[in-house]
Amino acid sequence: MSIGSSGLYRAKNFLASHLTQNVLAYVCKNPETNFPRLLGLVKLLAIQERHKRQIETVLAYYQQNPAIRCYVNRLARNLHPNVRRRLIYNWFINNIIFGIPKQRSLSQKLGVNIPNFILVDPTSSCNLACEGCWAGRYADKNSLSPERLDRLFSEAKELGIYWIVFSGGEPLLYPHLFDLMAKHHDMAFMAFTNGTLINEKIADKIIEVGNFSPAISLEGWKERTDARRGAGTFDKIMRAMDLLRERGAAFGVSITVTRENVMEITSDEFIDFLIEKGVVYGWLFHYIPVGRNPNVDLMVTLEQRAYLAERIPYIRTHKPIQIADFWNDGELVEGCIAGGRRYFHINAAGDVEPCAFVHFAVDNINEKTLLEVLSSPLFKAYQKRQPFHENHLLPCPIIDVPQALREIVRESGARPTHEGAESVLEGPIAAYLDWRSKEWEKIARTICTKHQEHRKAEGF
Repeated sequence: MSIGSSGLYRAKNFLASHLTQNVLAYVCKNPETNFPRLLGLVKLLAIQERHKRQIETVLAYYQQNPAIRCYVNRLARNLHPNVRRRLIYNWFINNIIFGIPKQRSLSQKLGVNIPNFILVDPTSSCNLACEGCWAGRYADKNSLSPERLDRLFSEAKELGIYWIVFSGGEPLLYPHLFDLMAKHHDMAFMAFTNGTLINEKIADKIIEVGNFSPAISLEGWKERTDARRGAGTFDKIMRAMDLLRERGAAFGVSITVTRENVMEITSDEFIDFLIEKGVVYGWLFHYIPVGRNPNVDLMVTLEQRAYLAERIPYIRTHKPIQIADFWNDGELVEGCIAGGRRYFHINAAGDVEPCAFVHFAVDNINEKTLLEVLSSPLFKAYQKRQPFHENHLLPCPIIDVPQALREIVRESGARPTHEGAESVLEGPIAAYLDWRSKEWEKIARTICTKHQEHRKAEGF
């Protein structure tokens, strides 16, 4: 980038910051009038044409869909000003509008793919011991130093990455978490948390730091949540949600979908309950047989997965809440996003893994820079195969194209990051995944055809 273009970029960024912050302040007063104005400003400042088109689509949804309009108005009116000023701005402007173009420009210049966000475990310690936890087989005393995390976040911003997601372990057990987020005030942070540690003090800190959103783990109603996470957990989560809603925090839920709870957590009653509690987004993760006591009998049935492929898009367009279905939404993101394509995972020991559920690594972040680990042979083996299937309803190399994961591990020389990680590659679990993937392909083919016909009818 030349001096002239660099100066223009900084000037445009400065202008975007001040104008957008002013418009954000007005949006909460009259969102029906001012949200379209905000989108118009963002479209003007957007660098990429595809972002301009996406903004036009968002505006059309806002104007034509009552549920989307209610959702946006709800955010505008209910979020604390500090959350709007830092979290929303950082995620939308720094991360998407300016971050993604920088990532793509540097990807071409450096010859390595720059992802959009990083999933990192500050600590593997946890105050719960949930049955079937995907991280349950990691050593429970590992943690990343605050110095390494500080440097990681600085390295990330140099590459245009402004979004960090925490997992674990329990991220809120990490003593340096809020200090790091306050120091990197221009980034957006999210955490997958069990929510039991969110008291008045923590809730106040979340508002004070402004750029942090907790996604609280739930399994459904009280009986099912407490059965997996321990007696009393549901009540603690409800109290945490009340504290966050009262203060104007932006928070979500993270739900592990099993064949036992799929209908419960997608019911109108449960979705309406989440909205009433103040939840603004949700992540659905189909149970994957990795981690503590892997059990294929907990995986959603093929029929249930097909149901989710229709039900979740319906909820998104008919309820004022946004929910992501991590595997079935492959059509929206063109297949698997892991392996450094759009994100990757760093566990609390520093091992750099392609995905939260693929527990194999070649590199360690304590030994290399961020740019060096992005060039890892493991990521290269991943990315040259992505998408793993032409039908993006089969995005995952664990459960949808399991032979691909075997080839990736063998080709890259990746090592397992804990005992038992190999069970998805060989043995009874691997055999089950092979069978299941073939059966799902048949169903997914029919769903894909249906979706293509629908998009064609809608003019997309």
